[in-house]
Amino acid sequence: MEMEKEKGIASGQLFAEERKSLILKKLEEASKVLVQDLSESFDVSHATIRTDLRELEKAGLLVRTHGGAIPTGKAGLELNTAQKEISSREEKRRIAEEALKHVEDGDSIAIDTGTTTYEFADTLAERSGLTIVTNDISIAALLEERTGHRVILIGGALRRGFHCTVGVKAIEALNDINVDKAFLAANAFTFDRGFSTPSIEHAEIKKRFREISLKSFMLMDSDKIGRIAFYTFATPEDIDVFITDSGIGEKAAEMIMASAEDLELIMV
Repeated sequence: MEMEKEKGIASGQLFAEERKSLILKKLEEASKVLVQDLSESFDVSHATIRTDLRELEKAGLLVRTHGGAIPTGKAGLELNTAQKEISSREEKRRIAEEALKHVEDGDSIAIDTGTTTYEFADTLAERSGLTIVTNDISIAALLEERTGHRVILIGGALRRGFHCTVGVKAIEALNDINVDKAFLAANAFTFDRGFSTPSIEHAEIKKRFREISLKSFMLMDSDKIGRIAFYTFATPEDIDVFITDSGIGEKAAEMIMASAEDLELIMV
C-alpha cells in the first residue's frame, strides 16, 4: 500500500508541473486567469488550482489576486530609462528597422519617448528632409548629432530619470502641430485594457501624439503583451500599424487582429 501511494504522488507531481506550465501559457495570452476557469479547464478542484497559483507566485512567475492571478508586471511600477535599456535589445532593433520602412523622405513625424523609439530614431539617418517632433531629450540629442533633420523638442516639465518632458506646457506645445505619422511606445498591452503606461502624464502626451497624426504606429516588443500598467492611452482600434516581434505567438496575434478590423499587425 505504501509503495502504491508513493507512485501516485510521483505521477501527480509530474502532472502538476505540466498543469502549471499550461497556466503560465494561458496567462501569456490574456491579462488574467481565474480559479474557476482553470478548475474547469483542467478538471481539478479549486484547492488544487490555488495551490498551483501559490507555488507559481512563490517562484515569482505571477501575482495572485482574488479569484485568480495576473502577470508579475505591477500596474504602478515603471522602470526608468536606464533599466529599460537592458531589456529585449535585439527585438527592439528589429522593430525599429521595420518601422523605418514606413518613413518616406520629407515626412513630418512625432516620436514618443522610450527605448524602442530611441532605436527607431537611430535609424532615421537613412532618410532625408524629415521634420521630427519629440518630447524625448535623448532622442532629440541623437537626431541633432547624427542627422540633418529638423527637430522640434517640445517644452514642459522635465521628468527626471526618463529623459523627457511632460505636463500641461508639453500638451499645449502640440496644439497647433500636425504630422504625417506618430511612432508610439507602450509599457503594457492586454486585449481588454489596450495599450497602457504607469504615468498619467506620459499617457496624455501619447494620446496627443496620436491625435495630431494622420497615421499612428505602435512599436512594442512582445514581452509587454499580457501586462497591465496604470493608465490606458489607446486601444487597438486607435492604432493603424502595430509592429512587434515574433515572440508574440500565433494565438495572441489572431486575437489582436480580431480586436480591430483595420489594424495592420507586423511581426519581425
